Amino acid sequence: MEIRQPSRRISQRGLKVWRIMGALISLLFWGSVVTLAVLTHYFDWPLWIVSAAAGLALIITILGIFVIPSLRWKRWRYEVTEHELDLQYGVFFIHRTLVPMVRVQHVDTSQGPILKKYHLATVSISTAATVHEIPAVDIQEAEELRRSISALARVAEDDV
Repeated sequence: MEIRQPSRRISQRGLKVWRIMGALISLLFWGSVVTLAVLTHYFDWPLWIVSAAAGLALIITILGIFVIPSLRWKRWRYEVTEHELDLQYGVFFIHRTLVPMVRVQHVDTSQGPILKKYHLATVSISTAATVHEIPAVDIQEAEELRRSISALARVAEDDV
């Protein structure tokens, strides 16, 4: 028996945003490798330290730019129904979360500079216990989600 997945995906442009974020994080690691190389020169440390750091930075670069964003995008799904919000996400471990509409307290949208450049936003759904996020959603879709989840949460609250 096949388990039904949520039907909606995040924007394909989200994949590009996650790759850019991976590249920025990789730059930090490569900066550390360069710093370590300079320190190795001045303090006469063994060269294998720089080689190990460069190998680690290369692995982080490959994972952060190519592997993890692709897996993350393939696995991220969501669906909003009258009674609940169904989220599926993860890279190596897949998580499924059902958020009952009666538990929703408020809904926000947010954008950083990279999301803004690609006309994307993150939708944050707050409950008393935690905040759930749907990342990298088209701006118009994020607004529609914010309004519809908020309206459904009000209706669910009225029914209780």
